[in-house]
Amino acid sequence: MNDHERSITRVAAPVRTFAQRFAYIGLIVAAAMLMLVGKMEPAAFERARAQVTDAVAPILDVVSRPMDAIHDMIGEGKTLLTLRAENTKLQAERNRLLQWQGVARKLEAENKVFRELLNFVPASDADTVSARVIGDAGGAFARTLILNAGARVGVRKGQAVITGAGLVGRVQEVGLRSSRLLLLADLNSRVPVLIESSRIRGVVAGTNGETLRLLHLPPDALVEPGDRIVTSGHGGALPAGLPVGIVAAVSESGIEVRPFVDPTRLEIVRVLDYGLDGILEFKAGNDPDKTRSR
Repeated sequence: MNDHERSITRVAAPVRTFAQRFAYIGLIVAAAMLMLVGKMEPAAFERARAQVTDAVAPILDVVSRPMDAIHDMIGEGKTLLTLRAENTKLQAERNRLLQWQGVARKLEAENKVFRELLNFVPASDADTVSARVIGDAGGAFARTLILNAGARVGVRKGQAVITGAGLVGRVQEVGLRSSRLLLLADLNSRVPVLIESSRIRGVVAGTNGETLRLLHLPPDALVEPGDRIVTSGHGGALPAGLPVGIVAAVSESGIEVRPFVDPTRLEIVRVLDYGLDGILEFKAGNDPDKTRSR
C-alpha cells in the first residue's frame, strides 16, 4: 500500500465510524418515532403496517410455496409407503389363496378319480389294492407304467389293473415297493375277450396306438360299431366281465376297438387279486384257444 492509499484510509476511517454511529442512532430514533406514531395516530400506524404487509406478502407467498410443496411431497410419500405395504400384504394373501386353491383343485381331482374307481364293484372274493401311477416306463415300442405298490402290499404278477371305466392292463413285473403295468395298448398285450351282446370270443391285441385290434373271431361272427367288449376270463389270466372297450370301426383291414380307459390320464388305479394263477404270456399271433388245447 502506497502513501496515497494510507492517507485516504486515515481520512475514511473516522467517517465510517461516524456513519455507523449515526445509523445506529437513526434506527433508535426511527423506532421511537414509530412507537409515538402508533400511540398518537393508531389509524396511520395501521395503514402503514398494512402497506408494509401488502408489500411483503408476495415475497412471503413465494417463500412459503416450496415449504407447502415439501409438506405435500412428504404426505404423498407417506401415502405411497402405506399403499405399497398394503399391496405387499394383499399380494402375499393372494399367493396363499392361490396355493390353497391349487390344493383344493388337486384334492377335488383325486376325489373324482376315487369316485370313478368306485363305479366298478369287483366280486366279493377279490382283494383290491389302490396304487398311484408314478412313472412312464414306456417308449416307442412299449406301453408300460410304474405303480407305487408292490409285493409288500400283495401285488402279484398277472393281476388285473382297473379304473372306474374299465380294464387298464395287467401287472407285468413286481418289486417290493413298486410294479410295472403293461397297458392294453402295448404291442405285446393279448387279452381274451368276448363281445358282450353276442358272447362271441376273441382276443384284443395292442397296437402301440390309441386303438386295439379284435382278433381270432369265428368266420361268421357279426360285429358292429358300438359293440361292447369285456374280458372272457378264459385262460385264467384275468377275471371275466371286466369292461375293455367298444368297437370303433369294422373294415376289411380289421376291427378296431377303442378302450374305455385313456392311459394318458391315469393317476390312481386299483389292482385286483382274484387268486388266479393261470397267467398266459400271449405272443403276437397266438390263439388262446390253441394255447389251452396243448
